[in-house]
Formats: sequence, C-alpha cells, structure tokens
Amino acid sequence: MKICLISFDFWHYDEHIVEKLSDRGIQACHINIGAFTHKNTGERIKNTFSKIFLGKNPKYYKRQSFILESLEKIGKQDQILVINPEAIDESIHQKIREYADRNIAYLYDSMARNPATHLLHYFDTIFSFDDNDVKNFGFEKITNYNYLDHIPASKQRPKLDLFYITSYDQKRLSALNLLINRLCPMKVKFEVYIAGKKGWKNKLNQIIDKKNIEILKFGRKKIPHHALPTYYKNTKVILDLMRADQTGLSFRIFEAMALEKKVITDNPTIKTYDFYNPNNILVLDKNFRNVKKEFFNTPYEKLPDEVYYKYTLDHWVNTVFKLNS
Repeated sequence: MKICLISFDFWHYDEHIVEKLSDRGIQACHINIGAFTHKNTGERIKNTFSKIFLGKNPKYYKRQSFILESLEKIGKQDQILVINPEAIDESIHQKIREYADRNIAYLYDSMARNPATHLLHYFDTIFSFDDNDVKNFGFEKITNYNYLDHIPASKQRPKLDLFYITSYDQKRLSALNLLINRLCPMKVKFEVYIAGKKGWKNKLNQIIDKKNIEILKFGRKKIPHHALPTYYKNTKVILDLMRADQTGLSFRIFEAMALEKKVITDNPTIKTYDFYNPNNILVLDKNFRNVKKEFFNTPYEKLPDEVYYKYTLDHWVNTVFKLNS
C-alpha cells in the first residue's frame, strides 16, 4: 500500500504518522510544505522585497509547485492525507485528487480559525478534532494522538509543579496572567516559556502584570519538538490554554497522557471524554478560583489500558486509513 501525507509540519507532529505507517510496512512518504526553503540568500531577499513592496509572497507559490513536483516523483497513491488543507491552493487540490484513490483531510484547526468550505468536495473523508465543526459540517470526529512512548509517573522525579510553553497569543496570555496571580500565593513551583520574536515581548506589558513578566522565560526560537518530553517529565502538571474559536484538544493533552502528567486546562469540552478524571484534570472555572494546592500534591491516577489505547497513534492510523478493515 502507498500512502502520502501532505502537511505544513511546523511542529513536527505529522512526521510521527509517516514513521508509524513505515513501521507497519506501508510505503509512506511525507510532502512537508514547511520544509521547503529558498535555494540561497538572494532568493530570500527577493521574497522579502516582494512581500513588503508588492504584497505578494513568491514562497507561497513555490510551495504549491513543490507539492506537484513531489507528487510527480512518487506517482499514484492508494491514499493521500492532507492536514489542514486551507494552506494549499484549490488548483493544487484538483491535481492532488488525481493522484489519490482515496483523498482524506484532517483539520486540527477549527473552521472558524481557518475556513476551508471551498475545498471540502475534494475529499472522500474529512476528520476534525473540533466538536463544533463535527456537528456543523458532518465531519468524522477524531482527536489528536498520543505519539510518545509511555513512561509511568513512578519512574520520574519532577522538580516543578507546573510547566507551560506557548507562543504569543493574547487570549492565552491573558488567561496565563490571571492564573499566575492565583498560583504565586500558593508557593507553586512553575515555569512558563514563551517562544517567538523579541518584538512580542514589548506587547506583553498590555497583557501581563509587570511582576509576572519578570517570571516568564523568553526564547526567540521555539523549543525543539524532540526536547518537549524532557521539559514535561520535569513537572507534575502541564498547563493547557485554549486558542480563540477552538474547542478541539491540543497535543499537550495526549503528551500528558503518555507521561502520566496531570493537566490544568480552560477547555471545558475535555469533560466529555472517557479519559476525563477530575483527580488528573482540573478544568478552570471562570475566575480560576478552583485552583488549589492540593491538586499538585495528589498522585496521578492511571488510565485503563483500553482507554489509553484509543488515543495512541496506532489507533489513529488504523482509524484514518482503515487499516483494520
């Protein structure tokens, strides 16, 4: 069987899908749009000039051509999965359709954030992690997946009570500021890492209290994907704050599951899932007044094996690609 994945894999989550398929003996390939780069400095300068002065981004069009060139090399596929198809021009989707016996889409951004209505007819099956989109558009529901090896809490010695990593986002940082004000009087040991351009740091003064800004750590570059488990293993609890217009569960939830970490989240939909356990997952109330020190001190309660398996990458690829049928 031949399966191709097409995505803009900025955070390197999608590559795990290809690795899992290859482990199954499937001829899998990944057209990673995000991996496309300029050939040299001259091209990079031209691209910047065009964006600033002409309002056009040549790199966007070169990425579209990159998809077609890659498809021509690998030929016809049994299945093609496109993740977040709105990043690809409609004319390219027409061509992708010609290379696939079965064309699949997975949306792990909401339609409210990234509309893709004009592209839906190119796909035989559309999966979404967002409950509202599943209800409103008739998509098939699937969550993100647990791609990490399971490491029991008993084999870890975390030094932090809470850890959070995020990029600049006004909604999430506003919630973070409120939470920090709740945590500090409790003497909770926590660490927050904000990745992004240095210019964003100046905007934080409008969102984050001055005393709280001094607590935060900043990095111009994001923490490498492969390094995240190291950070997560050093904490008892992982913080998860929602983006605006999105109800689907982030990868943090499943990373926490693999490492047997508790979660604090402002996503109320998590209560509808079969893995929800209030002893493991604290859903923040309106003013975050339900955060108590006791939550950090009680142990993680292990999930039943059958529940844990439902959210593994093994189960995910079986479902999306119909490998067990």
